[in-house]
Amino acid sequence: MSNSELLSVEPLDLQFPFELRKQISCSLYLTNKTDNHVAFKVKTTNPKKYCVRPNTGVVLPRSTCEVLVTMQAQKEAPSDMQCKDKFLLQGVTASPGVTAKDVTPEMFSKEAGYLVEETKLRVTYVAPPQPPSPVHEGSEEGSSPRASVSDNGGQASEFSFQRSSADKVEPQENTPEARALITKLTEEKQSAIQLNNKLQRELDQLRRDSKRSQSGIPLMYVLLVGLIGLILGYIMKRT
Repeated sequence: MSNSELLSVEPLDLQFPFELRKQISCSLYLTNKTDNHVAFKVKTTNPKKYCVRPNTGVVLPRSTCEVLVTMQAQKEAPSDMQCKDKFLLQGVTASPGVTAKDVTPEMFSKEAGYLVEETKLRVTYVAPPQPPSPVHEGSEEGSSPRASVSDNGGQASEFSFQRSSADKVEPQENTPEARALITKLTEEKQSAIQLNNKLQRELDQLRRDSKRSQSGIPLMYVLLVGLIGLILGYIMKRT
């Protein structure tokens, strides 16, 4: 807070949580400490970078006015996060009933004999709030990332040993008994498939004969259908 006689300014240090490509605003509060109207004007060393609303105005007696300072979106961040920009707040006693439209640059001219009060403001960049970092399960158990990296060597050798041991175990499918059983089942399956195809051809022939004669379904047709069902059930059980 400033020690001026006309306006109390807060804060004297404009803090902007710096973020790239994002407009950032900071509020400035002007409090009239007198029983008179006080006109004010806000200047900056970098007018293209900041937008001040309102940049001129009138603070009524014993009242407070808010000034919003907005920094335009920046494409690059300063390497040291230091800002050399400055603001200058000028205040002068105004006539009763004066409004913001009546404020002119001549009112802040010291050469014209006006008693102008000035307050300098600094600009500071602060880091935006960071989200909490996730806690790894390994850290909770007391193991550091470095320890886990060193353990990878042991795990790799363990996996290598398991692979070499598995290669030495002869699968059951390679035993003579298993190979003989597989061969027998394969031959039976092929025979059943050939028989099924033969029966299917005979069944098709019977269908064609029955259509020509336009008679009922022959007994042989029923028997063949039952036989095909038994064969298919036998194949499904064995395979």
